[in-house]
Amino acid sequence: MSGSLLTNELTLQNFQNYSDIIKSLWKKGHKIIVTVGGGSVCRQYQRVAKEAGADDDKLDFIGIMSTHLNASTFAYAIGDDAYLVKWKPLKQAMEEVEEHFGKKIIVAGGYDIGTSSDYDAAMFAQLANADIVINATNIDGVYSDDPRKNPDAKKYGKIGYKEFIEIIKKNAQKPGEYRLFDLKGAELLKKIGTKLVIVDGRDRQEIINAVEGKHNGTVIS
Repeated sequence: MSGSLLTNELTLQNFQNYSDIIKSLWKKGHKIIVTVGGGSVCRQYQRVAKEAGADDDKLDFIGIMSTHLNASTFAYAIGDDAYLVKWKPLKQAMEEVEEHFGKKIIVAGGYDIGTSSDYDAAMFAQLANADIVINATNIDGVYSDDPRKNPDAKKYGKIGYKEFIEIIKKNAQKPGEYRLFDLKGAELLKKIGTKLVIVDGRDRQEIINAVEGKHNGTVIS
């Protein structure tokens, strides 16, 4: 879940709107791991730290901590059905996810420097043998080019990982700029053969639609 979905309107009601969606899927019997991104709040902190001379590793650490601010708040909004995986090395986080997966709604953030929370989501997907990874973000799918700059950019309903990875490579892969999806995360999902769906999470119903296979986003497989 993109941190921007949660923090662009930083209110309890907004967090509950999204937590209600996740709880409704949980009640239908789905096993769920929610990995939350840093969002706009993260980039504000990173901008200040960069002005102070912080290098990429330090900026990444700020990003990781931002994901845990969002993940913690989101877990508290879910309530007793949630299990929060607090910050620790990714290997230890994986062990914790494995222990509690299926017993609670797992809520996690980012863990190791050098990747975004997308990569962590891919690692958790591999651990859980997930049927699907849903990237709920603030765009409505994958385009051949940036649609904000190129009005002729083509939106894909379905796309293969090979082409998806080539599109990702056009974007910067550094703190605050893991645009569209984390490259290492996409390469891992390709390797393990797990389907990725990118949907516009500003329409919360699209998260449920992605699970049910009737969304308006992009399927990468």
